[in-house]
Amino acid sequence: MKQIQMQDTYINKIKNLDIKKKYSVLTMGCQLNENDSERISGMLEESGYTKTEDLAKANVIVFNTCCVRENAEDRLFGKLGEVKKYKEENGCIIAIGGCMMQEKHMIQKLHESYPFVDIIFGPHTLQKFPEDLYKAIMENKKIEDILDIDGEIVEGIPTVREDKIKASVTIMNGCNNFCSYCIVPYVRGRERSRNPQDIYDEIIDLAKRGYKEITLLGQNVNSYLVSEKSKGENVDFSVKGQDGLVYKVNSFATLLRLINKIDGIERIRFISPHPKDFTDDVIEAIRDSEKVCKLIHLPLQSGSTEVLKAMNRKYTKEQYLNLVEKIKNKISNVQFSTDIIVGFPGETEKDFEDTLDVVSKVKYEQIYMFIYSRRVGTVADKMENQVDEKIKHQRFDKLKKLAENIIEEKNKNYVGKTELVLVEGKSKTNEKVYTGRSETNKVVNFEGNENMIGKILPLKIVSEHMWYLKGKYDNM
Repeated sequence: MKQIQMQDTYINKIKNLDIKKKYSVLTMGCQLNENDSERISGMLEESGYTKTEDLAKANVIVFNTCCVRENAEDRLFGKLGEVKKYKEENGCIIAIGGCMMQEKHMIQKLHESYPFVDIIFGPHTLQKFPEDLYKAIMENKKIEDILDIDGEIVEGIPTVREDKIKASVTIMNGCNNFCSYCIVPYVRGRERSRNPQDIYDEIIDLAKRGYKEITLLGQNVNSYLVSEKSKGENVDFSVKGQDGLVYKVNSFATLLRLINKIDGIERIRFISPHPKDFTDDVIEAIRDSEKVCKLIHLPLQSGSTEVLKAMNRKYTKEQYLNLVEKIKNKISNVQFSTDIIVGFPGETEKDFEDTLDVVSKVKYEQIYMFIYSRRVGTVADKMENQVDEKIKHQRFDKLKKLAENIIEEKNKNYVGKTELVLVEGKSKTNEKVYTGRSETNKVVNFEGNENMIGKILPLKIVSEHMWYLKGKYDNM
């Protein structure tokens, strides 16, 4: 509460300044980054700023960074070169936040190569952004606001959401898993779960404002409250529901069941779970909750038990496949999406074939494929058996071809069936065509009208294409 009061003080100070107030926020990273960017936008708009897509007209430019993959760094440095001229022309404030700013070597590079940056802040000090901005404006000095310890969860930060139909809600921050390729535990800190009443109240507010779909976010959502339990904390929370009843929330499963009861919310998704924490109560909560989408994102990363061990993933190929079978047996018509890393250090051709084998057996609806990228500060970066770049790309292409063949095969099964589609808006290329997503997250395009936006409609699938389905609304 004290931090929010301090934030409000600086928001009001900026609001009273007689200066030009236009801003741009550029997000580089995952949905957690996007969620943080919505809060940065919220603080700026509360301070009197209005958004502009034209960087040349922005008085404040914020980069919200990711450090999971190398291309995020390349994109940031490219953009910094672009905005330097705007700094020289109109004196705009340039701020860089996000996970990348928790890496000391990155901050050193910014100091040496990009001295015109005004504010550097991390995910643990997000709520202090109005204070940092005010000092940068008034004192004309560089601000560096980084915490090396785990930040506390601060509630009540204003949020601006561009999407009016779907919203992401963070339920926990940080990670305790320390996968050997991943920098996240070092930059986001250890797991900290939000109070379920705060999560519930946020989603109730979203439902009242007309939102239809909620995605629950966390580095490892199905370990919600597990870290607190391990510390001996009381996690048997009482949450007052909109029906006046009191519900007990002490796990991810009980949280899912509670959110499923919220009037107005019609779809619930979540990312990302960890296979090792996919307990029976979570599977049963998904099965029993009609609003929870039956497309489960189940990160594989590798199909090789040896590579999984080197990744510190804490499950084997066989355990993963057994989990998939268990979920299929308990949840009818369930589908899966996944993440896969190609070319992890030490990955042999046999290891890669194991990955292809899992993909062939599970037959994912969607696969997010990545070529292994070395991250300074991780265990994998120090491994000596790095895979040759040419081999990485060859394997990536082979996996991509297999994935596309499976997707093409699965898309054919949709033709002639009726899918419930949440209509998101107009197509960017054809005003008569509207677009939405099925429960299995398939993009469906169809001819419609504006009155359909925000509604879940039964669409008959008339044809399939690699990256979308074409539907028809019979009541037109």
